[in-house]
Amino acid sequence: MIRKKYFRLKRKNISLIQFIVEGYEGMATVTTIEPRTSIIQVSIIPDFLSEMNEVIGDLKNKYKMEEINYPETYQRI
Repeated sequence: MIRKKYFRLKRKNISLIQFIVEGYEGMATVTTIEPRTSIIQVSIIPDFLSEMNEVIGDLKNKYKMEEINYPETYQRI
């Protein structure tokens, strides 16, 4: 089963994060869920969960990505 994680980040970093994550071909994909509020979904193939967690951990620190519980904690503005 695909593991989905959601993040809020700066809008200017969305395409860069997508490029980096999808550069690990076949491991994960990035989808913009809410462009206005800069929320993305990272869908991770279960076999690569450990590797992608490391990559995402580095990206979270470098690009100040905040992991969120979407849609439970998301409130439309």
